[in-house]
Amino acid sequence: MRLPLALLIAVQFLTRLPVRLPGMPEPQQLGRSLLWYPLVGLLLGGALCGLHWLLKDTPALLQAALLLAMWVLATGALHLDGLADTADAWVGGMGDRQRTLAIMKDPYCGPVGVVVLVLLLLLKFAALVVLLEHDQWPALLLAPWLARALLPLLFLSTPYVRAGGLGQALAEHLPRRELPWLVGAQVLAMLLFGWPAVFILLGAGLLLIGLRRALLTRLGGTTGDTAGALVELSECLVLLILALI
Repeated sequence: MRLPLALLIAVQFLTRLPVRLPGMPEPQQLGRSLLWYPLVGLLLGGALCGLHWLLKDTPALLQAALLLAMWVLATGALHLDGLADTADAWVGGMGDRQRTLAIMKDPYCGPVGVVVLVLLLLLKFAALVVLLEHDQWPALLLAPWLARALLPLLFLSTPYVRAGGLGQALAEHLPRRELPWLVGAQVLAMLLFGWPAVFILLGAGLLLIGLRRALLTRLGGTTGDTAGALVELSECLVLLILALI
């Protein structure tokens, strides 16, 4: 069976799976790939659940470390890089738009970015330990799924401010008529997990609103790095909410 090209584009961009595309995608195909981002999140979550099943007799501390390591490796630390760049730029930019964008483009990771990455991974690890000790394995599915379902919503509602590259193609050619239906379907599907899903949806919605407001105030819109930051922050938030309730 031949898989849709837009799905292959999404898998290639969001993971490190060895996907071969038949050629350079058209901008319209890049935009349509946003429709498949939630499914890629589900695939990643399914892989984490599979690893959890294989490691079911492993102590929670070691299992949490292995799951987190696979999580990072499967995505190539793509979104962690975006979070680090965003953190460095937000502090070093000192409120200035152009300075913030310039620092964000710098490939080197500064001390603020390192600290933010360490804190985020520590929080993810601690939350995973708690969740595994209470056999709350659905968190492994919900966190990557919800995080990648937020990306189309961010691009749909927020201008893209950096010219050129994949992000601009996504923003300019995203399927605006279909995305709201996609988001609604994801919300309904997640609600099948009961009250915990209600809490994480509310938390993720507030995070998106708050981050979007900050981005509009400082930059006038989003970039690829800030989109990656949204993924990491929302994954962490989902794990923390589920570990605390």
